[in-house]
Amino acid sequence: MPLPPQDSPSWQSPVRAFAWGVRSVASTVLTLVLFATYLGIGALAHDTHFSLGWVLASTALVWAGPAQIILISTLGSGATVVQAAIAVTVSAIRLFPMVVSVLPMMRTPTTKRRHLVLATHFIAVTLWVECFRLFPKVPRERRIAFTHGLGIGLCSVCLIATALGYGLAANLPRLFAAAILLLTPLAFLLSTARNCRQLSDILALVLGLALFPLVSLLHTGVDILISGVSAGTIAYGVHWWRERQ
Repeated sequence: MPLPPQDSPSWQSPVRAFAWGVRSVASTVLTLVLFATYLGIGALAHDTHFSLGWVLASTALVWAGPAQIILISTLGSGATVVQAAIAVTVSAIRLFPMVVSVLPMMRTPTTKRRHLVLATHFIAVTLWVECFRLFPKVPRERRIAFTHGLGIGLCSVCLIATALGYGLAANLPRLFAAAILLLTPLAFLLSTARNCRQLSDILALVLGLALFPLVSLLHTGVDILISGVSAGTIAYGVHWWRERQ
Protein backbone atom coordinates (compact mmCIF):
# COMPACT_ATOMS: atom_id res chain seq x y z
CA MET A 1 0.00 0.00 0.00
CA PRO A 2 1.53 3.36 -1.03
CA LEU A 3 1.98 6.07 1.59
CA PRO A 4 -0.62 8.87 1.65
CA PRO A 5 0.32 12.44 0.63
CA GLN A 6 2.09 14.56 3.25
CA ASP A 7 -1.00 16.76 3.72
CA SER A 8 -3.27 13.74 4.29
CA PRO A 9 -5.18 13.43 7.61
CA SER A 10 -3.43 10.06 8.00
CA TRP A 11 -0.36 11.92 9.29
CA GLN A 12 -2.20 14.01 11.91
CA SER A 13 -1.18 11.84 14.87
CA PRO A 14 2.03 10.00 15.80
CA VAL A 15 0.04 6.80 16.30
CA ARG A 16 -1.10 6.85 12.67
CA ALA A 17 2.44 7.60 11.52
CA PHE A 18 3.65 4.63 13.58
CA ALA A 19 1.00 2.44 11.93
CA TRP A 20 2.11 3.55 8.47
CA GLY A 21 5.66 2.64 9.42
CA VAL A 22 4.56 -0.88 10.36
CA ARG A 23 2.57 -1.20 7.12
CA SER A 24 5.60 -0.14 5.10
CA VAL A 25 7.38 -3.33 6.15
CA ALA A 26 5.27 -5.12 3.54
CA SER A 27 6.23 -2.66 0.79
CA THR A 28 9.92 -3.56 0.53
CA VAL A 29 11.59 -6.67 -0.82
CA LEU A 30 14.25 -6.21 1.87
CA THR A 31 11.74 -7.68 4.35
CA LEU A 32 11.96 -11.01 2.52
CA VAL A 33 15.74 -10.74 2.41
CA LEU A 34 15.89 -10.12 6.16
CA PHE A 35 13.54 -13.03 6.77
CA ALA A 36 15.77 -15.39 4.80
CA THR A 37 18.92 -14.01 6.42
CA TYR A 38 17.62 -14.48 9.95
CA LEU A 39 16.51 -18.00 9.15
CA GLY A 40 20.20 -18.65 8.58
CA ILE A 41 21.21 -16.81 11.75
CA GLY A 42 18.75 -18.85 13.80
CA ALA A 43 20.14 -22.06 12.29
CA LEU A 44 23.71 -20.89 12.97
CA ALA A 45 22.87 -20.19 16.62
CA HIS A 46 21.32 -23.63 16.97
CA ASP A 47 24.36 -25.35 15.47
CA THR A 48 26.64 -23.35 17.77
CA HIS A 49 24.62 -24.55 20.79
CA PHE A 50 23.19 -21.21 21.94
CA SER A 51 19.72 -21.15 23.50
CA LEU A 52 16.68 -19.80 21.65
CA GLY A 53 16.21 -17.05 24.24
CA TRP A 54 19.82 -15.95 23.84
CA VAL A 55 19.66 -15.68 20.06
CA LEU A 56 16.31 -13.84 20.15
CA ALA A 57 17.80 -11.34 22.60
CA SER A 58 20.85 -10.87 20.36
CA THR A 59 18.60 -10.27 17.35
CA ALA A 60 16.72 -7.52 19.18
CA LEU A 61 19.74 -5.91 20.85
CA VAL A 62 22.48 -6.25 18.23
CA TRP A 63 20.10 -5.60 15.30
CA ALA A 64 22.68 -6.08 12.55
CA GLY A 65 23.01 -9.40 10.74
CA PRO A 66 26.78 -9.33 10.09
CA ALA A 67 27.53 -8.21 13.65
CA GLN A 68 25.28 -10.94 15.03
CA ILE A 69 27.06 -13.57 12.92
CA ILE A 70 30.38 -12.28 14.25
CA LEU A 71 29.05 -12.47 17.81
CA ILE A 72 27.80 -16.04 17.43
CA SER A 73 30.91 -17.21 15.57
CA THR A 74 33.44 -15.67 17.96
CA LEU A 75 31.71 -16.88 21.12
CA GLY A 76 31.07 -20.27 19.54
CA SER A 77 34.76 -20.66 18.71
CA GLY A 78 35.79 -20.11 22.33
CA ALA A 79 36.62 -16.38 22.32
CA THR A 80 36.05 -14.37 25.48
CA VAL A 81 33.16 -11.95 25.90
CA VAL A 82 35.58 -9.01 25.70
CA GLN A 83 37.07 -10.27 22.41
CA ALA A 84 33.59 -10.79 20.96
CA ALA A 85 32.51 -7.32 22.09
CA ILE A 86 35.51 -5.71 20.41
CA ALA A 87 34.84 -7.61 17.16
CA VAL A 88 31.16 -6.60 17.15
CA THR A 89 32.03 -2.97 17.95
CA VAL A 90 34.50 -2.77 15.06
CA SER A 91 31.83 -4.22 12.76
CA ALA A 92 29.26 -1.69 14.02
CA ILE A 93 31.46 1.29 13.14
CA ARG A 94 30.23 0.95 9.53
CA LEU A 95 26.75 1.98 10.71
CA PHE A 96 27.91 5.31 12.15
CA PRO A 97 27.83 7.21 8.82
CA MET A 98 24.31 5.86 8.21
CA VAL A 99 23.11 7.17 11.56
CA VAL A 100 24.72 10.55 10.91
CA SER A 101 23.05 10.82 7.50
CA VAL A 102 19.55 9.78 8.64
CA LEU A 103 19.11 11.60 11.97
CA PRO A 104 19.16 15.13 10.43
CA MET A 105 16.25 14.01 8.23
CA MET A 106 14.19 13.29 11.38
CA ARG A 107 15.02 16.33 13.47
CA THR A 108 12.72 19.29 13.93
CA PRO A 109 13.44 22.46 15.97
CA THR A 110 11.63 20.85 18.95
CA THR A 111 13.26 17.40 18.75
CA LYS A 112 15.15 16.37 21.89
CA ARG A 113 17.96 13.83 22.00
CA ARG A 114 15.89 11.33 23.96
CA HIS A 115 13.37 11.25 21.10
CA LEU A 116 16.07 9.83 18.80
CA VAL A 117 17.41 7.02 21.00
CA LEU A 118 15.12 4.22 19.77
CA ALA A 119 15.24 5.42 16.18
CA THR A 120 19.05 5.43 16.33
CA HIS A 121 19.05 1.80 17.49
CA PHE A 122 16.96 0.77 14.49
CA ILE A 123 19.21 2.45 11.92
CA ALA A 124 20.98 -0.43 10.21
CA VAL A 125 21.50 -0.90 6.49
CA THR A 126 17.89 -1.91 5.77
CA LEU A 127 16.33 1.02 7.59
CA TRP A 128 18.91 3.41 6.11
CA VAL A 129 17.95 2.36 2.59
CA GLU A 130 14.22 2.57 3.29
CA CYS A 131 14.46 5.96 5.02
CA PHE A 132 15.96 7.52 1.91
CA ARG A 133 13.20 5.93 -0.17
CA LEU A 134 10.24 6.73 2.09
CA PHE A 135 11.09 9.90 4.05
CA PRO A 136 10.32 12.27 1.15
CA LYS A 137 6.70 11.04 1.45
CA VAL A 138 6.49 11.48 5.24
CA PRO A 139 6.00 14.86 7.00
CA ARG A 140 9.17 15.75 8.94
CA GLU A 141 7.33 16.02 12.27
CA ARG A 142 6.09 12.43 11.90
CA ARG A 143 9.31 10.77 10.73
CA ILE A 144 10.43 9.63 14.17
CA ALA A 145 7.12 7.87 14.86
CA PHE A 146 7.20 6.42 11.34
CA THR A 147 10.74 5.11 11.94
CA HIS A 148 9.67 3.51 15.21
CA GLY A 149 6.90 1.65 13.39
CA LEU A 150 9.14 0.60 10.52
CA GLY A 151 11.93 -0.49 12.87
CA ILE A 152 9.68 -2.47 15.21
CA GLY A 153 7.97 -4.09 12.22
CA LEU A 154 11.28 -5.19 10.67
CA CYS A 155 12.62 -6.36 14.02
CA SER A 156 9.47 -8.43 14.61
CA VAL A 157 9.91 -10.14 11.24
CA CYS A 158 13.52 -10.94 12.12
CA LEU A 159 12.57 -12.34 15.53
CA ILE A 160 10.04 -14.66 13.92
CA ALA A 161 12.57 -15.75 11.28
CA THR A 162 15.23 -16.35 13.95
CA ALA A 163 12.88 -18.60 15.92
CA LEU A 164 11.87 -20.51 12.77
CA GLY A 165 15.48 -20.92 11.65
CA TYR A 166 16.42 -22.15 15.11
CA GLY A 167 13.63 -24.72 15.04
CA LEU A 168 14.34 -25.85 11.47
CA ALA A 169 18.11 -26.07 11.96
CA ALA A 170 18.09 -29.84 12.26
CA ASN A 171 16.56 -30.14 8.78
CA LEU A 172 18.19 -27.12 7.10
CA PRO A 173 21.16 -28.11 4.88
CA ARG A 174 24.34 -26.33 5.96
CA LEU A 175 25.07 -25.19 2.40
CA PHE A 176 21.59 -23.67 2.09
CA ALA A 177 21.93 -21.91 5.45
CA ALA A 178 25.20 -20.36 4.27
CA ALA A 179 23.78 -19.42 0.86
CA ILE A 180 20.79 -17.47 2.20
CA LEU A 181 23.14 -15.28 4.21
CA LEU A 182 24.49 -14.01 0.87
CA LEU A 183 21.06 -12.57 0.03
CA THR A 184 21.64 -9.67 2.41
CA PRO A 185 24.68 -8.04 0.73
CA LEU A 186 23.23 -8.69 -2.73
CA ALA A 187 19.91 -7.08 -1.84
CA PHE A 188 21.61 -4.08 -0.22
CA LEU A 189 23.78 -3.63 -3.31
CA LEU A 190 20.75 -3.58 -5.60
CA SER A 191 18.80 -1.29 -3.24
CA THR A 192 21.70 1.15 -3.03
CA ALA A 193 21.96 1.19 -6.81
CA ARG A 194 18.23 1.90 -7.06
CA ASN A 195 18.52 4.84 -4.66
CA CYS A 196 21.44 6.50 -6.46
CA ARG A 197 20.27 9.96 -7.51
CA GLN A 198 23.40 12.07 -8.05
CA LEU A 199 26.51 11.52 -10.11
CA SER A 200 28.58 11.23 -6.92
CA ASP A 201 26.35 8.37 -5.70
CA ILE A 202 26.73 6.45 -8.95
CA LEU A 203 30.46 7.16 -9.12
CA ALA A 204 31.05 5.95 -5.55
CA LEU A 205 29.15 2.71 -6.20
CA VAL A 206 30.81 1.95 -9.54
CA LEU A 207 34.32 2.79 -8.30
CA GLY A 208 33.80 0.69 -5.17
CA LEU A 209 32.85 -2.33 -7.28
CA ALA A 210 35.73 -1.72 -9.69
CA LEU A 211 38.42 -1.15 -7.07
CA PHE A 212 37.60 -4.10 -4.82
CA PRO A 213 39.01 -6.85 -7.12
CA LEU A 214 42.22 -4.85 -7.50
CA VAL A 215 42.59 -4.09 -3.79
CA SER A 216 41.88 -7.73 -2.89
CA LEU A 217 45.10 -8.70 -4.68
CA LEU A 218 47.01 -6.92 -1.91
CA HIS A 219 45.63 -9.35 0.72
CA THR A 220 45.40 -6.62 3.36
CA GLY A 221 42.49 -8.14 5.29
CA VAL A 222 40.61 -4.84 5.04
CA ASP A 223 40.03 -4.86 1.29
CA ILE A 224 36.42 -3.69 1.47
CA LEU A 225 37.35 -0.80 3.76
CA ILE A 226 40.18 0.39 1.50
CA SER A 227 38.15 0.15 -1.71
CA GLY A 228 35.10 1.80 -0.11
CA VAL A 229 36.99 4.70 1.43
CA SER A 230 38.95 5.26 -1.79
CA ALA A 231 35.85 5.20 -3.98
CA GLY A 232 33.92 7.48 -1.62
CA THR A 233 36.79 9.96 -1.41
CA ILE A 234 37.14 10.15 -5.19
CA ALA A 235 33.37 10.55 -5.62
CA TYR A 236 33.28 13.31 -3.01
CA GLY A 237 36.19 15.05 -4.73
CA VAL A 238 34.35 14.97 -8.05
CA HIS A 239 31.19 16.30 -6.37
CA TRP A 240 33.15 19.10 -4.67
CA TRP A 241 34.86 20.04 -7.95
CA ARG A 242 31.53 20.16 -9.81
CA GLU A 243 30.00 22.36 -7.10
CA ARG A 244 32.90 24.80 -7.42
CA GLN A 245 32.38 25.19 -11.15
